[in-house]
Amino acid sequence: MSYVDEVLEQVIRTNPAQPEFHQAVQEVLESLRVVIEKNEDAYRKDALLERITTPERQLLFRVPWVDDNGQVHVNNGYRVQFNSAIGPYKGGLRLHPSVNLGVIKFLGFEQVFKNSLTGLPIGGGKGGSDFDPKGKSDREIMAFCQSFMTELYKYIGADTDVPAGDIGTGAREIGYMFGQYKRIRGVFEGVLTGKGLTYGGSLARTEATGYGLLYLTEEMLRCNGKELAGKTVVVSGAGNVATYAIQKAWQLGAKPVTCSDSTGWVYDPDGIDVDVLKDVKEVRRARLTEYVKARPNAQYHEGRGVWSVPCDVALPCATQNELHLEDAEMLVKNGCFAVAEGANMPTTLDATKYLQDHGVLFCPGKAANAGGVATSALEMSQNSERLSWTFEEVDSKLKTIMVNIFHNLDNAAKEYGMEGNYVAGANIAGLLKVANAMTAQGII
Repeated sequence: MSYVDEVLEQVIRTNPAQPEFHQAVQEVLESLRVVIEKNEDAYRKDALLERITTPERQLLFRVPWVDDNGQVHVNNGYRVQFNSAIGPYKGGLRLHPSVNLGVIKFLGFEQVFKNSLTGLPIGGGKGGSDFDPKGKSDREIMAFCQSFMTELYKYIGADTDVPAGDIGTGAREIGYMFGQYKRIRGVFEGVLTGKGLTYGGSLARTEATGYGLLYLTEEMLRCNGKELAGKTVVVSGAGNVATYAIQKAWQLGAKPVTCSDSTGWVYDPDGIDVDVLKDVKEVRRARLTEYVKARPNAQYHEGRGVWSVPCDVALPCATQNELHLEDAEMLVKNGCFAVAEGANMPTTLDATKYLQDHGVLFCPGKAANAGGVATSALEMSQNSERLSWTFEEVDSKLKTIMVNIFHNLDNAAKEYGMEGNYVAGANIAGLLKVANAMTAQGII
């Protein structure tokens, strides 16, 4: 049995009932076979793959909080510190009912490679809770965040582990968590990113993941003799990533025509109106049914279906495993020639293979959505220097990072005889940097 197969079998056996984590490890290791087989004896002797698929630390703790009626609730809190070979752990905190240890481990594992690809000195981690912020008052959100940080603070720090926002964790939640950390530790440091601009946050952080997605997509198309301007784009999601991907798509001359949330999706033949979308989702925190009330030509549909709209470019920006095989078949049938992932692992393995087999340019989330964590690292730099950069400075650095990420993964794929396979290229480029650092630091 090959070393890759041995480790895959071991991961599944020792991490039961964690399908998302199994999927993430399988996707990475399968695409790395050609690299690992060239160094199989050395990697096996050092147990490199066992170490890279096993978190350095897994934290599970209870989070008790009191609602507005005086009722006590208890949620599970998680922080998986996956790999610190190239820098302090870095990764978001997800607040969503679907959160469990397997989901956090899959996200943390992906984060190791994503952070490596940025070229910045940050390791991989992820955390969160099965707490659902929807429908909660500000006081209830604060109660949860303060309780969550009362335990988490013991394990994080500006040079140890720097969490950030994610699904369900925006500026409000980060603010409450940062305040509690400062209150307990008595220090003002860059322990969290995604902070408000008045207390150490970075301009362009809100827009970073969506903007970065479009910068990389544009470069991927350019290097394949295509251009983004004038193309029709379908986008899933209606959160930060989707909203600012839509905004940047407009700025680059494309026409984004869809968005979606957990209950349905919108098709706007005139192109998604970013101002209306922001009002509905960011100001009123309402469902997308409100969008069509302001846009009479737009159509609202219940459930799934965003991938049925004919397009040139598809950008899944909602959540994991949202683009299935039948969706990939529909995209190919309708002439889509490029897919770039704005979310973490939004495309199933069989859908990814189908898209690649049918000549669709496909860039995985660990590369395409790295703009958020890259700008978080830029926020860390500003905090360390006690400086604030302008929006234009941050945006310029972000674009440079995303363009470099594409060329790094493109070159890695070519070097190992897999030109055009950007999934393999991203995994190879991400792995080699982390593996070299781990080897240099000994067996730890």
